[in-house]
Amino acid sequence: MYYKLTIQTYTAILFFFNSISGNIDIKIPTALKVQENNLLLPSSSSKNLALPCPSVPDIAREITVRILTSQGGGSGVIIARQGDRYTVLTNHHVVIDSRENQYTVITTDGLEHPAEWLQPTEYSDLDLALVQFTTSNIYRVAEIGNSKNLSVNDIIYATGFPSWNRTSPNDIENTRDWGLRAYRFTEGTVGMILPKSLQRGYQLGYSNSLANGMSGGPVLDRDGRLVGINGKSKYPLAGIRAFTFIDGTKPSVELFQQMQTLSWGIPITTIQRSLFPKKFNPVQE
Repeated sequence: MYYKLTIQTYTAILFFFNSISGNIDIKIPTALKVQENNLLLPSSSSKNLALPCPSVPDIAREITVRILTSQGGGSGVIIARQGDRYTVLTNHHVVIDSRENQYTVITTDGLEHPAEWLQPTEYSDLDLALVQFTTSNIYRVAEIGNSKNLSVNDIIYATGFPSWNRTSPNDIENTRDWGLRAYRFTEGTVGMILPKSLQRGYQLGYSNSLANGMSGGPVLDRDGRLVGINGKSKYPLAGIRAFTFIDGTKPSVELFQQMQTLSWGIPITTIQRSLFPKKFNPVQE
């Protein structure tokens, strides 16, 4: 069974993403409170609170979740909260292979939550999916960044949960039963920002090394703000065939040789445009 996004859920996520577009004049600070409408909004007094600023590794660990499916798994990032319902952004290829659409989300405290895959059609051409779980526990929600502000050589962080761990040169171990122990935090730099997107939205290349299972995890800027979603690792087995532009063309051999040395993610601005096209107004529907 598939689930559709409710208007309330769209509204909650809209508050999150519209901080990048200027349509709603909000920023998500460290201190948050739940308003009467149950949406996560900034506290008017938060600027007066002398709270310690969390480090990027701390932020990354708190917003990154592990997603287990019947066939495998991947990673995700918490992007919205409405009451006791949390929305996680991940890759479509992470959730597509699960029998009977059964999912488990493991949060930063090690708790396992039954989850459901939502199925809006607005981003069907992108490698994206939304998963929701319900809990009374309080978890950090990612703060939006702006991938348009990134430049080559900027510091960038990527996180997730590798599905395999190499125990020796000839042996690897499945980490499915490891829970949070499989978590990986990586630091790297922006290596390439393509003027023309690859198929399924991939446009941001970075030097961080991704492993199978880190797909869907967050890409963060130097301040810990969400600027992309992991999805493609370095040196794909398919070679140049793994790099097809949105218009169906292939990169030159010279460009491919540079591209294959990078991991690839979907920029947050692409995600924001696709989730909330101008023609769609969730408040008025």
